[in-house]
Amino acid sequence: MSVAEMFRRLIRTNGPISLSQFMGESNARYYASRDPLGTAGDFVTAPEISQMFGELIGLWLADMWIHAGKEEPVHYVELGPGRGTLAKDALRSAKRYGLEPEVHFIEGSTSLRALQEAAVPDVRFHHDLSSIPEYGPILLVANEFLDALPVRQLVRSADGWRERMVTLEGDKFTFTAGQQPMDGAVPPDWRGATQGTLIETNPAAAAILYEVAGRLEAQGGAALFIDYGHRETRGGSTLQAVREHRKVDPFAAPGEADLTAHVDFATLARIAQSRGVRWLGTVTQGAWLNALGIDMRADALARIAPHYAAELQQAKRRLVADDQMGLLFKVMGLAGPGWPGGTGFDTD
Repeated sequence: MSVAEMFRRLIRTNGPISLSQFMGESNARYYASRDPLGTAGDFVTAPEISQMFGELIGLWLADMWIHAGKEEPVHYVELGPGRGTLAKDALRSAKRYGLEPEVHFIEGSTSLRALQEAAVPDVRFHHDLSSIPEYGPILLVANEFLDALPVRQLVRSADGWRERMVTLEGDKFTFTAGQQPMDGAVPPDWRGATQGTLIETNPAAAAILYEVAGRLEAQGGAALFIDYGHRETRGGSTLQAVREHRKVDPFAAPGEADLTAHVDFATLARIAQSRGVRWLGTVTQGAWLNALGIDMRADALARIAPHYAAELQQAKRRLVADDQMGLLFKVMGLAGPGWPGGTGFDTD
């Protein structure tokens, strides 16, 4: 049974479902059934654009680990590691400075695990963070992971705040306001908003940040969360779907397209800080990569392979230019107590 047909039967039997359920179950089927990356897939992520992205992340992690005292054992943990490309590039770069951590991937897709193991043969797989070792610092990376976690949308109606639900008009999915009052789930600053105001919350992302921050507080280490989103909480729907490198209607083919929403980095930073972890800052991807020396790395690679110089410059531009990934994508850094501040977080 297709995901769309499953939802239709569920709605006709039990009534409207939450957008969170619609998005969560759609993405679960989507990621379990394919490799969505690359030109033959639905989208391309930064590690697939250029090795420079992963290499600079590896250098940043190595620098943090060295300045923290080179504690062993140390664990590299990646959430949603795609094809393993980022980890492969980052670990190769970090090894030049003596950092050779145990490698752990949080990944539920069988098809992607096969690709990841080919890229990083010594990896250990986990379904969630609970089975990651509880000793030694962790160096955690999550690139384009949080955006695919299911969001809830809350809308201010004439009767107060309600959750935005998914229902049917004939065979077509559409939005409707739920009946259950949701004022208690709305941040205090937004409770008096005007009728029609819509906000998004992401309980799954909040839970992950809470758990990661707890690990950093207890074990030490550092974390990078890289995704598209905003540094200040704002209203409006950011739900979107991508299929074959084009934006499509999120309701058109659930389970066959990647459903995402912008990440609210301001809320996630507050959650991390509530556990005693250092928030290093949230900066644009372009500014962060420039501060880490992507220009010099591109020039060095061009000297090694002059025939790829133009491609390297094009890839660099995709990663850092304001009209490409440079402004929309953000980098948030966290560090455990006693760990140093990280390069690149005083850039803008």
